[in-house]
Amino acid sequence: MTDQPGSHRPPKRGHGVSRAEFRAQVKSTRADFERQVQSTKADFERQVQATRASLDATSERIEARTGRNLILAVLIGLVLGGAMLVSLIFVKDLFMIFAGVIIGFTSFELAQALRHAGRNVPRIPVVIAAVSVVPAAFYFGPTGQWLATLAGILVIALWRIALAVLPAHRAPARAVLGDMGAGVLIQVYVVFLASFAVLLVAQPGGQWWTLAFLLLVISADTGAYVSGLNFGKHPLAPTISPKKTWEGFLGAALICTMAGILLALFMLDQPWWFGIIFGGIIVFTATFGDLAESLIKRDLGIKDMSSWLPGHGGFLDRLDSILPSACAAYALYLVFA
Repeated sequence: MTDQPGSHRPPKRGHGVSRAEFRAQVKSTRADFERQVQSTKADFERQVQATRASLDATSERIEARTGRNLILAVLIGLVLGGAMLVSLIFVKDLFMIFAGVIIGFTSFELAQALRHAGRNVPRIPVVIAAVSVVPAAFYFGPTGQWLATLAGILVIALWRIALAVLPAHRAPARAVLGDMGAGVLIQVYVVFLASFAVLLVAQPGGQWWTLAFLLLVISADTGAYVSGLNFGKHPLAPTISPKKTWEGFLGAALICTMAGILLALFMLDQPWWFGIIFGGIIVFTATFGDLAESLIKRDLGIKDMSSWLPGHGGFLDRLDSILPSACAAYALYLVFA
């Protein structure tokens, strides 16, 4: 019997999926997907934690051998190096500002360290005198450099003498002379030596010579670090800096000489043999500067000049090799450029 038009057929069982079953399947699929996501997330977090633990362990081993956080030191070095590079290459006046800030902070830092050691060094005139040398050297050359340095020494000495009149700062004459000598040390060791970099930048093409000697200092430090870390056995100056070795010095000399040849040929337009002279002189001045600062810190009984640059210590801990090298680079420029 055929169905009449308009009649309704009952649904056949077993064909299609009911709404409840469909919802159950969706819910099950969703639960499986969430479990898979959670599992993947957990695996990723475990891998991140394992990698971080490995990096921390490596950093701790390096810090135990070198005494500093290498990763943090590299990051801070990149930031400071980038700022210096931009100011040096693109606008020389910006380098003057950059140098003034660095020299000012470094002078204040050393003054603080000397005060902690018992020397009543007047910080305000020290910083003012330090910063004033930078534009004097940049705009007026060696004459401005010398006059500003001598004027700064005179101001610091007169300031300390004036303080000695006040009851709170009275001290024996020998102590006052020692305080004045500490102020002179800052002006000569930090400010005067650093101002040679300012003199060099102000010369025609001097920015490239400045960049070259800074790269040589970095090469010397890197060569000494890598060689000393892997092969260092014979102390270079155990009473001053026990961690420095002859192997590290030889590594610094090798890397610095190679870098000097490349920089002479491709940056300074000088013959290859000048690169040997340049690299050889800088490796000696950089090592001397490093040892000189180590001697000052040993005399003051401190490990770092400050903690202002995590992973590095203080500003002077980064400038120690640069200070005498700036003077040498300026002299080489006058002779060969």
